[in-house]
Amino acid sequence: MSPNKVLLALTSYNDVFYSDGSKTGVFAVEALHPFNTFTNEGLEVDFVSETGKFGWDEHSLAKEALDGQDKIDFENKSSNFNKALAKIKTPKEINADDYQIFFASAGHGTLFDYPKAKDLQDIASDIYANGGVVAAVCHGPAIFDGLTNKSTGKPLIEGKSITGFTDVGETVLGLDSILKAKGLATVEDIAKKYGAKYLAPVGPWDDYSITDGKLVTGVNPASAHSTAVRSIKALEN
Repeated sequence: MSPNKVLLALTSYNDVFYSDGSKTGVFAVEALHPFNTFTNEGLEVDFVSETGKFGWDEHSLAKEALDGQDKIDFENKSSNFNKALAKIKTPKEINADDYQIFFASAGHGTLFDYPKAKDLQDIASDIYANGGVVAAVCHGPAIFDGLTNKSTGKPLIEGKSITGFTDVGETVLGLDSILKAKGLATVEDIAKKYGAKYLAPVGPWDDYSITDGKLVTGVNPASAHSTAVRSIKALEN
């Protein structure tokens, strides 16, 4: 039997977002940590974005966000991570039946494109309907805005427990006013909108992830690894 396959989704949004003029996009370790966690467990990983393109969140490349072995893996052009990224696919090139885990990585870019990423949402719905796992970390739960459970026709997260980046965290980062000005929904907003129960960690930077059946969510970059581990366990269960 071939190893289980993971579809690791990236935001395709890569534009100026921060007040210092930096761009948002994919938060580096929120793609790197899950990739390494899955591949170390023998799973195959393919990357996908709504447009087949992506760019990095510039704040996620700063020393406090990316250092040590992470920085080495990230900068090594021949790392498995970079080789897989070079083959990123569009949803049109994906057959949902080939994958058992859909993992939505994050960065504030996801707040712009995941709610409109109908093709990505479709694949996630199909994987879930096939008995697979749908997971999201940090701002990745933006993918749930408009995501339907195909077997019930209702929102996938309705009546489910989820977590994701906290409103408190947005305020601490000084980004709450930018989100309001741009009309972007936070993860907590999305949970409310679709009748999910939002669970928060004690502190916004704690490693915190939760499982509700085949739905797995994590709260921040520090939780990317534990969210991936939970995804594998949820699949086994």
